[in-house]
Amino acid sequence: MLMLRPLAGALALLLAGSLPAAAQFGPQGPPAVGVQVAERRPVTETAEFVGRVEATDRVNIRARVTGFLQERLFREGGDVREGEVLYRLERAPFEAQVEQAEANRAGASATLENTRVALARARELRQSGTGTQVALDNAQALERTAAANVLAAEAAVRVAQINLGYTEIMAPIAGQIGRSNLAVGNVVGPDAGTLATIVSQDPMRVAFAVSQRTALDLRNRFEGRGGPAAVLVRIRTTDGRLYPEAGRIDFVDNQIDRNTDTVLVRALIANPIRQVGGQASTVSPRELVDGQFVSVSVEGAEPVMAITLPRAAVLQDQQGAFVFVVGEGNVAQRRNVTLGRSTPERAVIEGGLQGGETVVVEGLQRVRPGQPVNPAPVQAPEPPRPAPQPPGRG
Repeated sequence: MLMLRPLAGALALLLAGSLPAAAQFGPQGPPAVGVQVAERRPVTETAEFVGRVEATDRVNIRARVTGFLQERLFREGGDVREGEVLYRLERAPFEAQVEQAEANRAGASATLENTRVALARARELRQSGTGTQVALDNAQALERTAAANVLAAEAAVRVAQINLGYTEIMAPIAGQIGRSNLAVGNVVGPDAGTLATIVSQDPMRVAFAVSQRTALDLRNRFEGRGGPAAVLVRIRTTDGRLYPEAGRIDFVDNQIDRNTDTVLVRALIANPIRQVGGQASTVSPRELVDGQFVSVSVEGAEPVMAITLPRAAVLQDQQGAFVFVVGEGNVAQRRNVTLGRSTPERAVIEGGLQGGETVVVEGLQRVRPGQPVNPAPVQAPEPPRPAPQPPGRG
């Protein structure tokens, strides 16, 4: 009898270990959830697009007269000033044309003087009665023809001088020049194609397409706050780095592309010379390059007050977006909401919440509408701040 008691005790412990937890400790309480009070906070409204950097001015350099390319006076890829001589053609043939035109002008002037003397004599003879009217008419016609020949000769001199000036090909704008397409010694002319291309450098232009719906949304958001002047344009390069300068919208197209249902928007953005160790960079003087692919962010110049929640607190179903609000008696209730322009981390609530509600932000998988929960406050993170704007820009 004494030997059976230890065996019975072990059997009782084994049976107790196989029972469910609810049978051991009684029914569980309401599920624990993390909650946060819906408060209005300053939010910078943003919209993301894809764009490209463009030069505000672009010029293809061409020869305007035909001749041998004698000199190239610039460094490929370097900056050039407006009016700087880029190429020089062989001048001798054009100088000879100027001299020939000046000689023709001198001959025409001499002929004019001679016809004027003959016209004066014909008039005297006609007045004295010894000359005929026919002779006077012929003298007047010869004088007028000689005067016209002088004008033609002067025009030929001017054309020759212009062509001589075209032997020096100058930069019509300031900017960065690309590679030279033809080497010294080639015959160039109007049909020889582009010799080189110059693109302006500062400021640059960022062009991006905005869908018609998004364009209307942006207009409604910022129309009462100054329109394009109320937004800043920031860009990110392909390596994900935020460009330090901010731009302003300066152009919105007046037509919508029927193929893509988008409208073209352009913004001007500064492109200063990069400083490396207190000196201008010699490898890449400026960061933005014509044709560069960038991500464009259009954001409000001034933050607005809006209700924000962690993005994970907003659920979606066939009825739309909703959150769980903890009401009286710690009962969770569904609340349909309208989302604004949100980020992957934060959701902007435009409708459905008034502010001050207690919203479930953690443990949502344990919440059922109309059932009580055990709420515990969760500290709300600080909203992201926009990148600082350099002084004097933008």
